[in-house]
Amino acid sequence: MTSPYIGRFAPTPSGLLHFGSLVAALASYLDARHANGRWLIRIEDLDQTRSQPDAEAQILRALEDFGLEHDGQIVRQSERLELYRAQTEKWLSAGLAYYCDCPRKTLLQHGPGYPGTCAARQLPAAADHAVRVRVSDAPITCIDRLQPALTQNLANELGDFIIRRRDGVYAYQLAVVLDDIDQGITDVVRGADLLDSTPRQMWLYQLLGHTPPRYLHVPLIMRPDGEKLSKRLGSAALQSARAPETLWRALRALAQPIPEELRGAPVTELLQWGITHWQPERMPVTERILEANLPS
Repeated sequence: MTSPYIGRFAPTPSGLLHFGSLVAALASYLDARHANGRWLIRIEDLDQTRSQPDAEAQILRALEDFGLEHDGQIVRQSERLELYRAQTEKWLSAGLAYYCDCPRKTLLQHGPGYPGTCAARQLPAAADHAVRVRVSDAPITCIDRLQPALTQNLANELGDFIIRRRDGVYAYQLAVVLDDIDQGITDVVRGADLLDSTPRQMWLYQLLGHTPPRYLHVPLIMRPDGEKLSKRLGSAALQSARAPETLWRALRALAQPIPEELRGAPVTELLQWGITHWQPERMPVTERILEANLPS
């Protein structure tokens, strides 16, 4: 029996939502509502140094202005640190993870893969040590609903990866998997920039004895200079006064054939059309779409 659909949108409160954020959120929302499923909000605020004052409130207000109503209580990663700590300790005790004190400069000399320097050193617990999880020398394949299948051999291509940084912050890879399991997430719809991290997350699911969710990685909206729209680059924040027009554009960015005559229609009407007619297979099989090529 198939589990009831539970999806989620998980913004980082490091800035305001921009058009690229809206496209990802809208894809996640439509996928959930088209399946008569639940749509949850999770605030990924693990790294408090990146969080901006009032960003969470403004993100939630923007989602409300665009009609993207969530179900259930909002979850914040900063309130779930004990969950991450407990699992990390379990893996350390079982020998499935280990402490690492390799400085960043040394790691950069070895390229993208970790050479396993600390794997057999049996370093003692220390607040300024990272924690790495051991990986296996076997291929892991992510089957995506849109993008081509991605296969990685983590041992050869990446090495044992960090689940807690040297500054004590738990890694995204660990937190997102534990949160998705805890919330019963069945489907993850997110930007294609996170596709290459999926095999690492699938490895953690394997260690935890859980089945990964279904994945749908939607194309990123790119600036003319080839960079993705992002908070870091100061991409323009969403304007609630232009919600209908922007939402219509977002549907077109997702390759949904919304009629021209609905341009400027109320947000509720646009969303209802999107829920009824959602066809993710219409999106191009690519990881990037230039914003300049979208309808203005």
